[in-house]
Amino acid sequence: MLETVKNLFRVKEMRRKLLYVLGMIFVIRLGCQLPVPGVNRAVLQEVFSSFSGEAFNFFDSFTGGSFTQMSIFALNITPYITSSIIMQLLTIAIPALEEMQRDGEEGRKKITAITRYLTVGLAAFESIAMAIGFGRQGVIPNMNFLKGVVVVVCLTAGSAMLMWIGERITVKGIGNGISIVLVVNIVSRIPADFVTLYSRFIAGKPVAIGILAAIIIIAIILVVVVLVLLLNGAERRIPVQYSKKMAGRKMYGGQSSHIPLKVNTAGVIPVIFASSIMSFPSIIAQLLGKGNGTGIGSEILRGLSSNNWCNPAQLKYSWGLIVYIVLCVFFAYFYTSITFNPLEVADNIKKQGGFIPGIRPGKPTSDYLTGILNYIIFIGAVGLIIVAVIPFFFNGIFGANVSFGGTSIIIIVGVILETIKQIESQMLVRNYKGFLAK
Repeated sequence: MLETVKNLFRVKEMRRKLLYVLGMIFVIRLGCQLPVPGVNRAVLQEVFSSFSGEAFNFFDSFTGGSFTQMSIFALNITPYITSSIIMQLLTIAIPALEEMQRDGEEGRKKITAITRYLTVGLAAFESIAMAIGFGRQGVIPNMNFLKGVVVVVCLTAGSAMLMWIGERITVKGIGNGISIVLVVNIVSRIPADFVTLYSRFIAGKPVAIGILAAIIIIAIILVVVVLVLLLNGAERRIPVQYSKKMAGRKMYGGQSSHIPLKVNTAGVIPVIFASSIMSFPSIIAQLLGKGNGTGIGSEILRGLSSNNWCNPAQLKYSWGLIVYIVLCVFFAYFYTSITFNPLEVADNIKKQGGFIPGIRPGKPTSDYLTGILNYIIFIGAVGLIIVAVIPFFFNGIFGANVSFGGTSIIIIVGVILETIKQIESQMLVRNYKGFLAK
């Protein structure tokens, strides 16, 4: 990895791409500090301080703190992520979109264009909801139609601009632009979280206790990172043998290959889906000013908040953690089922004259792949849940209350590994001499 970073600075074109990415990151962080016109930030901070639980923590961590500051990038790329997920689901449900996806480059361009329009539509819808909700809270003084339009236009344009920046990074920079934007937002919150941990567990404590607390915090973070690395790298390789074919007087084929099935087949999608669903009711209630009541509805909202999970003083609210785990497992199976088709893979193997040793081609191969897939999906979901729940456990027991957790670490580690792989592949292409080697 260190050698890859060194080589990155030796190649002029790669240095130019890196500088382009750094310039875009500067623009992103600058936009996260620019306030939306007409917003009273003093009132905004009072409103957020009165909110209970973690109604907005999930989105605020994904937006780099710009959400709670009501900047022009308050929505960030969350509308784009949502629209991309929706398009993936619709591609399976709508035959026209599925056919479009199979049309190659032209079909993918059309789907990308639809995703962009859907992103702008979702951003506009969320902006309207925020303008109405925060307007009722007094965040926008003397709220009227014109001020509402300004807020909606600024938030929608900010989200569209970040989508454009992400695409530009993909084309002219290094790595996946959207993923890099997301990681930049998450990383920007980490220093404040470390300050919170320092104030909570180290500051004002005896030296021995402070050192012990620091060691425990570092150990927990390292354990989570190692688990994420193992989870991302783990895969089950299904051997495939191809039959020999006679072409003229020569025999071709007969080689062996394998199908790599990742243990964490759905990536971080199950955790994002589950967190979004658990946070959505709380967000609606807080925007309507009904999040701090005493009825059964408020009790349900407290159970949905991860801040109340694993808390010895409020164990009754930990039922929300069980719901969260069930949702993670469900979405792990659901997302894998729409992105990996065992029957299609089995047909392709059969058409190419291949077979899995000991398994007949066709439907038996499909059934075999389905059985293996169901097994490793469960293993991957359990690993994903362990990584995601560890921060919840320590937040509940010790009251750490930091925004980054297992989900953030999974995203950060995954994007860094993927970016390094892209750098290595680009460096390999530039250094490959082939037949021109002396």
